[in-house]
Amino acid sequence: MHHDELTFLPGLVAEADCPTEDRRLQLVPLTEAEHLAWTESPAAAALGGVSFMQCPSWGRVKDGWQAEHLGWRDAGGRLVGAALVLSRSVPRLGRRLCYLPEGPVIDWGDPHLDRWLGPMVHHLRERGAFAVRMGPPLLLRRWQAKTVRDTVRSAAARRLRDVIPDEVDPVGATVVGRLRGQGWRPAAEDAQPRFVFRLPLAGRSLDDLWSGLNPQWRRNIKKARSCGVELGTGDMGHLPEFYRLLCATQERGGFDLGRQLPYFQRQYREMNNERPGRMRLFLARHDGEVLAAHTLASVGTQAWYLYGANADHHRTVRPSNALQWAMIRHAYGQGASVYDMRGVKDCLDPEGSDYGLLRWKLGTGGHVAETLGEWELVLSRSLHLAFRTYMAARSR
Repeated sequence: MHHDELTFLPGLVAEADCPTEDRRLQLVPLTEAEHLAWTESPAAAALGGVSFMQCPSWGRVKDGWQAEHLGWRDAGGRLVGAALVLSRSVPRLGRRLCYLPEGPVIDWGDPHLDRWLGPMVHHLRERGAFAVRMGPPLLLRRWQAKTVRDTVRSAAARRLRDVIPDEVDPVGATVVGRLRGQGWRPAAEDAQPRFVFRLPLAGRSLDDLWSGLNPQWRRNIKKARSCGVELGTGDMGHLPEFYRLLCATQERGGFDLGRQLPYFQRQYREMNNERPGRMRLFLARHDGEVLAAHTLASVGTQAWYLYGANADHHRTVRPSNALQWAMIRHAYGQGASVYDMRGVKDCLDPEGSDYGLLRWKLGTGGHVAETLGEWELVLSRSLHLAFRTYMAARSR
């Protein structure tokens, strides 16, 4: 063993962390079927639900990664947590990086957090991991749409992180300290967005949601209706059209998602094979032409707007606003408690290029939430340094 590697003993938990034998947890392998059944169980819902990136199908979506399904059982043998672990061998290193996107799904409020993470880290190290990266599915802070708009209007701050939040999540704030105490550190860069925009649906009527839209959104939706924009859903055969519009959107916005058509086809196929309707493609047509195509994922009581693709022309008929309203109504009708519009930047400069997307999402009347971001535990410093050097060379 190299001197720069950390050692974890299987099942070893300090007395202070695990005062009684019946609090111990056993890490066990799961089949895909067992994992899927748990993601849809009341136990998973009680932990806040499961991200689409922690469903078994995501392991098949991520080509080039090896998927492993793990679970935690309590002293009574009940499954009380689960994780999809993606691992990738790094050329010339002979070891692997392990990644848990928006996971694991465990009781993050447990003060004895190491009884969950300790056995997982030991297992992954035994499997050849030189580093473990995870994205705890927790929030740190929230800013309501009005707070953000007022800040921009007064030019009081140029970054969201400099604005006093409307709410601080006590669990998220506590977990940050506990992770640091166990040797975890924030990742240099987050693979998933740190700031997300969410529209709460639970306890609200459709009339409430409609009145929560700002006047411009409501006008745009009515404009699309009066211009004859037709809304509906597509299937696998419509993905090439979606991808064509996505390429146009990327070129117009000056960004590159790094995804090709086969990725979206695999995503649509695998997610819907796991559970029909897990991923949907929504289309907005005008005079028979598709002007906007957006994708939606659903797991339990959560729904996510994944990708938006829009044509360069006929934008005055406002297909995107109308399509989003259709997706919100669909999520609401399926019993979703939240409509997650995914990532935004924390830029509050109205002249900045990053603010445009946030301004558009603010029109729904939801809130911006800051997640914990992604955290890493380095098990071999030398191999981790070699990996970072390799990735830097690849990006050049």
